[in-house]
Amino acid sequence: MSRRPIPADCLQPVPAEELAVRSADGTRLHIEVHGQPGAPTVVLAHGWTCTTHFWAPVIHRLADRYRVVVYDQRGHGRSEIPSSRARYSTRALAEDLAAVLTRVVPEGERAVLAGHSMGGMTVMAGSARPEVAERTAAAVLISTGPSDLLAEVRIVPDAVRPPGLRRFLHRQVLRSRLPLGPVGPVSRAGLKYAIMGADAPAERTEVAVRMAHACPTGVRANWARVLDRLDVRPGLARLAAPTAVVVGAEDRLTPPVHAHRMVAALADPQGLLLLPGVGHMAPLERPAEVAAEIDRMATAHLPARRAAADSADSVATTGTDLPAATVDPERTAVA
Repeated sequence: MSRRPIPADCLQPVPAEELAVRSADGTRLHIEVHGQPGAPTVVLAHGWTCTTHFWAPVIHRLADRYRVVVYDQRGHGRSEIPSSRARYSTRALAEDLAAVLTRVVPEGERAVLAGHSMGGMTVMAGSARPEVAERTAAAVLISTGPSDLLAEVRIVPDAVRPPGLRRFLHRQVLRSRLPLGPVGPVSRAGLKYAIMGADAPAERTEVAVRMAHACPTGVRANWARVLDRLDVRPGLARLAAPTAVVVGAEDRLTPPVHAHRMVAALADPQGLLLLPGVGHMAPLERPAEVAAEIDRMATAHLPARRAAADSADSVATTGTDLPAATVDPERTAVA
């Protein structure tokens, strides 16, 4: 079966620097640094079955004005596969994030953290750790949830009504150890239904499908067990940094109900961005909007970025009338 072309913005740029760090249990993590040395830092954490390549469209849109750091979650991409099932946990995710931030964000400095799906859960799980809290200027939680994932997943058709049966079927699908096999029409169609919006371009679906197929079967299943019993609500409540939430209106894995619950629980909510027609893979489906939201949070909460933006605005508006304020119809502002 021939492979479909990959959009140019989904091709991973060559990193300016590649690093490795050991987490608390010794697991080696692969880190890439993109963009501008000395610029404000943004750290991106990917989700289940993905790699640093997932963030390529967002990196391309941020690298001209940020130092963009991405890393492979344990078991994914070029990071080490854990030696035992016990090393798959939300605690491990938090320890990994702490190790990465300690390596890439000098003491006394801060970054904007953005996490997609399991990456968002990582941000929540690690929020109270000093290495994380002291280095976090703001956060963006994208297509994620803090708990009760199987209760809200919408992959099984609505015709299957009993909640217990729906939970059982979802668990069997997500925790399966069956290999996905070669990429083909059936896997493309099935994965697109589960993780992408109905109108997602075939080329962007291809990126997600290839990553899912490349994820080792055991890694996929072991992380699915963690997600099955996930509860990072305590970490969500302790997330003190200003935090924005992004979700696709057609997200079947972490539907918008999770986004609304997170906004209600956050200490400093900075808005809920709902993307119509978008599924679970928002940074692939609508990278411009996701990158803009990260940029918005960085401009507001990273002093170096805010100063640069204020300077640019001053030059741009000198001697001109300011435009009338507009309201983004896709954003739900949260007071």
